[in-house]
Amino acid sequence: MPVTIQQIIQWKQLGRTIVALTAWDYITAQLIDAAGIDIVLVGDSMAVMLGYETTLPITLDEMIYHAKAVRRGVKRALMVVDLPFLTYQESIQQAIHSAGRVLKESGAQAVKVEGGYPAMIETVERLVQAGIPVMAHVGLTPQSVHQLGLKQQGKTEDSAQHILNEAIALEQAGAFSIVLEHIPSNLASQITEQLSIPTIGIGASVHCDGQVLVTSDILGLSEKQPPFAKVYTNLREIISGAILKYSTEVKERKFPT
Repeated sequence: MPVTIQQIIQWKQLGRTIVALTAWDYITAQLIDAAGIDIVLVGDSMAVMLGYETTLPITLDEMIYHAKAVRRGVKRALMVVDLPFLTYQESIQQAIHSAGRVLKESGAQAVKVEGGYPAMIETVERLVQAGIPVMAHVGLTPQSVHQLGLKQQGKTEDSAQHILNEAIALEQAGAFSIVLEHIPSNLASQITEQLSIPTIGIGASVHCDGQVLVTSDILGLSEKQPPFAKVYTNLREIISGAILKYSTEVKERKFPT
């Protein structure tokens, strides 16, 4: 049976850990879904896989194009799509239009937006009122890379309190879950305990209701790994070896036999 938003929320109450991964194409999505992953996130981290240095340049059309491919590979998991930079920050009307396009054109069940105070609280509220489920995202928000950098957030008492307040406000606005990225363990634990919606950690310790990582990171395909990622295999090396072997065999006329 397909995973629903209601199940995701209920799993927190049951203490059932939630597992999420990113996908940007049909084959990867198919493999992730078959493995029983709960949430497939079409993340704007795809920008790096497309050769951009940050997530900022990727467009809504590019996100929808790849989300449609992912949708074709996903049968069970809940599918969430990132709204890219400057497709929801200008106005609430822009956010509803962008999110509506994602759901209508890709078949995703929800969107993810970054940030909290002040603008995102009302934006999330209006999206939810329009019937668009929202996953929130606080802590390190990659779309604010030029403002925040890529360092851990919430390390001071004031910044930790700010992130906690954002998380509480986003839940009250109607978000069904919230990503906590690259924040201290004690802050992640505090937020998880205070919220009734699930927290999904990425570099936020084990004290979350679930975890998400970028699939290219765990497969060893990324050129640069974030400090909190774990590499489970080195596909970059395996693929390079296979290509080199093929090239050598063609040149030496060993293939085809």
